[in-house]
Amino acid sequence: MSIKYTPDHEWVQIDGNHATVGITHHAQDALGDVVFVDLPEVGKTYAAKDAAAVVESVKAAADVYMPANGVVTEVNEALRADPALANSDPLGAGWFFKMALANPAELDGLMDETSYTTFAADAH
Repeated sequence: MSIKYTPDHEWVQIDGNHATVGITHHAQDALGDVVFVDLPEVGKTYAAKDAAAVVESVKAAADVYMPANGVVTEVNEALRADPALANSDPLGAGWFFKMALANPAELDGLMDETSYTTFAADAH
């Protein structure tokens, strides 16, 4: 398994033809206290860069985008029940959705952790 990062501050944990998607520490820090999440519909097909979910905080609302073409296979019901998981454990229990990738090679262009850390630092 490997983790890649998008320019929109999502992380993508890749496991073969499947991926788990969430928001990064940088994203949750910029948003502030998360108070609501709108998760995608299981079984729905999305294109890369489609807005699949919404995260709302006391400061703002932001879309969570699909990192690649694929089908949502699972959503994090624990996150729906406790949106603060996106703040307290964004890279673990605060994941948003899992997906079956139409073409895993689409993720090859995403950033690795070192590149993303530099990108996020420059985003300040």
